[in-house]
Amino acid sequence: MGNATRNWIVGQLSLGEFASRRAVVSRSIWMAAKIAMLAYAMNICAHFALVALDLLPYALFPALVIATVLTPPVSFIVAVIAYSVVGFAIYDLGVSRAEFERISRTDMLSGLLNRRAFQSAFEASGGEASLVLFDIDRFKAVNDTFGHSAGDDVIVAVADVMRRSFSRGEICARIGGEEFAVLSEEPPCDLLLRVEHVRESIMALKVPAGERQVRVTISGGIADVVAGRAFGEIFSEADRALYVAKASGRNRIVRYRDIDSLSPGALSFPQALNDAIPALRRA
Repeated sequence: MGNATRNWIVGQLSLGEFASRRAVVSRSIWMAAKIAMLAYAMNICAHFALVALDLLPYALFPALVIATVLTPPVSFIVAVIAYSVVGFAIYDLGVSRAEFERISRTDMLSGLLNRRAFQSAFEASGGEASLVLFDIDRFKAVNDTFGHSAGDDVIVAVADVMRRSFSRGEICARIGGEEFAVLSEEPPCDLLLRVEHVRESIMALKVPAGERQVRVTISGGIADVVAGRAFGEIFSEADRALYVAKASGRNRIVRYRDIDSLSPGALSFPQALNDAIPALRRA
């Protein structure tokens, strides 16, 4: 009995039968009406069965009148109350469940998706797209100079720019301390222009830190998403492009497809490109 009840409640949550308070009320009224009609029919049948068995202790017609007057409204009221109590309990449970799922998928500082939710959304997406990785330049220096509270304010300010800029159906997340990711199906050339606009917008930010202001820049790496390729493989390409952007002087965007066309002299390090990237630490 307990398992059946639990399975029924889970089924109601999955079907969304009690998705809102209005749905609970309308569902309760509808079910109570059916229960009232069923109770009335059973009452009438019981009276005729007792008459057939010569067991009815009173006249049939007055009994039917009483059954008609009392049974439907009484059973309706009782059913509405009972079903509403259960319905609102399931509704509250559904709200709590939805809130828990939202919290488990959200980065609480930035309000964006977290890494786990981003990867799940990535794996659920299909078709061609682009993966963009952003990293705030010299973020450790921000924390060391202005304090971690100011660093958190920078994260929030950058996240706000991301949220406003990628609001056309893109998937935007904070996947690490100062690292953000975006999955977009926008054509690569158009996306590159928008990513550059984001970079410029963040470069123009002035985040208050006491009597001073924090100015930051970001670097970004873009990789093409092709159906059938694993998340880790594409993420690695975007990450490599991000390393190149860092090695090239920061505050810039690099596409993975363009790495081979970059000359070693374009980097701010004396090593060749393939030697510079693994040795470079995020900063």
